[in-house]
Amino acid sequence: MPKLRDEERDEFLTKPGVLMRIACVRDNGSPLVTPIWFIFHDGAIYFTPRERSEWFACLKSDPRVCLCIDEDALPYRKLVIEDKAELVHDVGHDDVWRDLYRQIAMRYVPTNEAEAYVNNTIDQPRALYRVALRSASVKTWRMPIPVKTKRVYGNHGIMQRGASKAMPPG
Repeated sequence: MPKLRDEERDEFLTKPGVLMRIACVRDNGSPLVTPIWFIFHDGAIYFTPRERSEWFACLKSDPRVCLCIDEDALPYRKLVIEDKAELVHDVGHDDVWRDLYRQIAMRYVPTNEAEAYVNNTIDQPRALYRVALRSASVKTWRMPIPVKTKRVYGNHGIMQRGASKAMPPG
């Protein structure tokens, strides 16, 4: 599968509404995977665990993470990022980075509702973490077709609209 070019990767990471799944390690060694909101900012993935979340407790005891960001539609872009998450601001310092939290919210709720979301969850203290892409192990890929090509999927492989023969799956 083709890798994403840096500009493809950055465009995908800034696409509104795309969720990230974070995998971390529980104290007993078992994995925990949680779908979360994130923002790509200054070459890093930022995310905000709530103080009482299980995955925040996991990060405090073991900062190793695997982040999975993907999409359900063509061109099926995918990223898997492995590194140690860096604690930028611990719980209790929410006011310092509230504008970034607002920007995260605006990726997932309409802009005019983001402020209400932030205000309605202000009683749930959060920490701010990041994973810088430059120091992480980053794997990317996408479907090996031109991004603008429309494809029809069927039982006999992939058929380009208007084509008379199906291409073998592949």
